[in-house]
Amino acid sequence: MTADPAHTDLWPAPHASGAVDATVHVPGSKSVTNRALVLAALASEPGWLRRPLRSRDTLLMAGALRAMGIEIEEGVGPDGTGEAWRVLPTGLRGPATVDVGNAGTVMRFLPPVAALADGPVRFDGDPRSYERPLNGVVDALRHLGARIDDDGRGALPLTVHGGGALEGGPVSVDASSSSQFVSALLLSAPRFNQGVEVRHTGATLPSLPHIRMTVDMLRAVGAQVDSPESGGEPNVWRVTPGALLGRDLAVEPDLSNAQPFLAAALVTGGRVLVPDWPARTTQPGDRLREIFTEMGGSCELTEQGLEFTGSGSVHGIDVDLGEVGELAPGIAAVAALADSPSTLRGVAHLRLHETDRLAALTKEIDELGGDVTETADGLHIRPRRLHGGVFHTYEDHRMATAGAIIGLRVGGVRIENVATTAKTLPDFPALWAGMLGA
Repeated sequence: MTADPAHTDLWPAPHASGAVDATVHVPGSKSVTNRALVLAALASEPGWLRRPLRSRDTLLMAGALRAMGIEIEEGVGPDGTGEAWRVLPTGLRGPATVDVGNAGTVMRFLPPVAALADGPVRFDGDPRSYERPLNGVVDALRHLGARIDDDGRGALPLTVHGGGALEGGPVSVDASSSSQFVSALLLSAPRFNQGVEVRHTGATLPSLPHIRMTVDMLRAVGAQVDSPESGGEPNVWRVTPGALLGRDLAVEPDLSNAQPFLAAALVTGGRVLVPDWPARTTQPGDRLREIFTEMGGSCELTEQGLEFTGSGSVHGIDVDLGEVGELAPGIAAVAALADSPSTLRGVAHLRLHETDRLAALTKEIDELGGDVTETADGLHIRPRRLHGGVFHTYEDHRMATAGAIIGLRVGGVRIENVATTAKTLPDFPALWAGMLGA
């Protein structure tokens, strides 16, 4: 068996000859697209999803829902403009087989949906998906009345034996390793007979903005949700049973995927405009405005979008990224090019992402001449003069974009398997080249 050339070829990361000056149209949010697909599949009437992200993770989600009997029509929106998906909630049924790839949203959000299906649904995926924690969702679903065969692993592969309904009610879950455990239970909860009361019992809760996104999107389709932010009990979310409405939803640009382009402006002393940046959002990527400004840039939110400008200097930062861990690889790449040390904190959970991101970042930056120390909950980065070399990605899209950021300032960086960016950011190499005027 020969290796896939897309996985073995080395992509020469483009080197910036000067300050970038570009407008970059960032594709839609994966987090919003996949949550919207789940909610539309559970609704009582058809809905529209405008400007959805077409990436590996979202196509896996759409394919999984189709396998369970949901119709998703791809075309233009109801006004005849722009790409849109029409979701027809035609009933959940098995037997079905779901390929999760290595998508955390698919492997965690869909077992609760499968529990509502009429028949068994088998979940399988990439080898790495077997190593990612799923026990929080599996244990909680069993407590709520679901029957799941996983041979006691609390991980993939597994089969959910859908009974057409789920009793629901109160459940405790330790979501310290992934906030997706909470979101997974909340998204399907309006269809549970008793709704759900999810109580997080762990010491920490990473990526809280993603839970806020789930709550906001549930409310937008008519669900009643009691959450800590709305005056509810800390670490407790309650969803009342009820019908979900079909909506016409426009997907925001993926602000976390805007990170490498904003970083390009920062590290080259240039300017990048990202159109349609929302004035209000629950996306974790919105924190980039604050973080990259502290690291030496400036930004302005205008009617056109977010305009970010680098000053020509890049400064180190001491920052807690516990709520926005997905931004850590890109911030680490910028920190490796800074004029002073950086400490990234609160991201121990990144060891359980697409790869062990803390170990991977340490190894790859160090092999380019950097000086990174892995701490109990993050990284300490001391800038050094870097040199070219191979930057491995470990099937992790954010590792690939981190390597591209470093390559802007360091000649001779070659990125292994840049195609992995298709997980959430299709055509990244073309977008990157376009930003640089190529």
